[in-house]
Amino acid sequence: MNFTLRQLRIFTVVAEHKSITKAAKELYLSQPAVSIQLKKFQQQFDLPLTELIGKQLYITDFGQQIVNSAHSILAEVDAIEYNSNIFKGRLAGRLRLSIVSTAKYVMPYFLSGFMHLHPEVDLLMDVTNKRQVVADLEKNEADFGMVSVVPTNLDLLHVSLMPNKLYLVGEVAKDGAEHPKTLKSLTKHPLLFREAGSATRDAMEDFLSHKRARAGKKIELTSNEALKQAIIAGLGYSIMPLIGIKNELKNGDLEIVPLPGLPLTTEWDLVWLKSKKLSPVAAAYLEFIRREKDRIAMDKFGWTEQY
Repeated sequence: MNFTLRQLRIFTVVAEHKSITKAAKELYLSQPAVSIQLKKFQQQFDLPLTELIGKQLYITDFGQQIVNSAHSILAEVDAIEYNSNIFKGRLAGRLRLSIVSTAKYVMPYFLSGFMHLHPEVDLLMDVTNKRQVVADLEKNEADFGMVSVVPTNLDLLHVSLMPNKLYLVGEVAKDGAEHPKTLKSLTKHPLLFREAGSATRDAMEDFLSHKRARAGKKIELTSNEALKQAIIAGLGYSIMPLIGIKNELKNGDLEIVPLPGLPLTTEWDLVWLKSKKLSPVAAAYLEFIRREKDRIAMDKFGWTEQY
């Protein structure tokens, strides 16, 4: 057999996504380039690694065995590279994070300094919802998670990074129109929610439930960006994290609507399993966060204090 490490990596990504198109996107390669490497890799084996049923790509049982072996081989290769850097006195390894989608406005600022200090550290960050963050921690697929509400069903340790304020947001009022001033009048308008599993949705639903209010019409969207565009277009109102609407407030596309009981305030937390043995990279990152978090929060998010 004469396959390459590059072909092994490509095959594992194709197997993960069960899609050449998605694999090409993740690998920053063209679709034909991935297809060519996959074909050359298949030629090394007498048994099929994949099968196409309709338009869906599936991994055969034999292919899955190759995937498992490939993961082990690639892990050893990475270890050789990391150990080489360690012997040179440089921190090396992989930092794996799983963060809720709104945290994408926050987490990069708590990472950039660390990544610049340690260029041999690789970063893998999954941007998802709270439900998946919990699953990634449970399955040990992430060193740390970032959430705005610490899950209670796991034995976790956490470091609080900064407050997370959520406000009622609407399109900019025009032609003398007025926003609702009470919760009762608000529920006569369509309310926009994130998808199930989102902490932002949970916070909004908890607020309405606590006030014994029920939305007249609900619209569900699966990303903060879609939510913002829907509000700008005048589809309704939503309770959103302040850190995700900075530009829209500045540009006059959205405005905060004062309402009794708001804003809601939670904390952005870095969380990890209490039982987890942190790698040298993860331990170094945790030390960095504890040392630098207050400075980063003030430097990058001090603007939130004006609201």
